[in-house]
Amino acid sequence: MEDMLRVGVISSTHGVKGEVKVFPTTDDAARFKELKEVILDTGKEQIPLTIEQVKFFKKMVILKFKGYDNINDIEKYKSRNLLIPREKAVELGPDEYFITDLIGLKVITDQGEPLGVMKDVLETGANDVYIVELENGKELMVPAIGDCILDINLEEQTMKIHLLEGLMDLNP
Repeated sequence: MEDMLRVGVISSTHGVKGEVKVFPTTDDAARFKELKEVILDTGKEQIPLTIEQVKFFKKMVILKFKGYDNINDIEKYKSRNLLIPREKAVELGPDEYFITDLIGLKVITDQGEPLGVMKDVLETGANDVYIVELENGKELMVPAIGDCILDINLEEQTMKIHLLEGLMDLNP
């Protein structure tokens, strides 16, 4: 399991006073109001940043970091991830998982047959859709509903699914 979780990605600067627009990768963008600190992953190093101000604009979060008061100070961090330590993540309810923990799980059917590996999650609004890379290299899209997802075991790194009738026909 990852020790750090991504909560957003810096998409661009906002104004000239060091603010940035952040695309939130968390379910609830309002959680940025409670965050005091994030970690900027530059690709070479991880820099702790103190959040000084939080605003919202459409689906974006506008952040101002302490000590970054000029567009030139922050511009170089476009497209970089903002992370938090797992212990500062929101409490998950039953049958809730961080997407990063699902990626890479071995997917098996309720008959015990290996299907493939969990590759990605599409967040559709109604319910998530899990993308499973099949052993033949093709992709299977599985709705993340109780009728399909029977068990997720992070310790064993497995996901047991029930293939609804016709599901494989939709993903030839």
